Amino acid sequence: MAHQFSTNYIEDSLAIFRQYKRFGEGAMAQVTDEQLNQALDKEGNSIAIIVKHIAGNMRSRWSDFLTTDGEKRSRMRDTEFETDHAFTRAEVMEMWERGWALVFAALEPLEEEDLTRKVFIRSEPHSVMQAINRQMAHYCGHIGQIIFLAKHLQADHWNALTIPRGKSEEFLKKVQAGEASQR
Repeated sequence: MAHQFSTNYIEDSLAIFRQYKRFGEGAMAQVTDEQLNQALDKEGNSIAIIVKHIAGNMRSRWSDFLTTDGEKRSRMRDTEFETDHAFTRAEVMEMWERGWALVFAALEPLEEEDLTRKVFIRSEPHSVMQAINRQMAHYCGHIGQIIFLAKHLQADHWNALTIPRGKSEEFLKKVQAGEASQR
């Protein structure tokens, strides 16, 4: 499917969020249940902990997005990086899906005129567009960590989520022929 040109910020933001959601899912699907809980060192986070943090952030930022501060008083951010047990794949995926459901429920009803409305994150004012950009950058960074960890843990068994090494020219030809999407 070819990339579709758009000038609609909300549509484009939703497309990017969905793309990175798929990247995270593609990476997590390639690791074992045990590897979901594996950190590279004592200061690092496992994929499960990163998901727990992203989900906590999503719950705080996107619940009542337009009407309450994005840093909810009920959020205990520091505990997002702690665990007393190994998460099951089902637990990780439930946190992941619940978080993303909040993102899409907050963004899908927005109209272009909402983009200049004021929202707050930790009492700091943001336009809706700034708040979306802030969260997009945050999630993309953490999904990059998930991909890095999964790729490291799977090493020789890794399946590329985008264009595989050595396949750029082949992919470009497919895009030009309308046989592949750049998203």
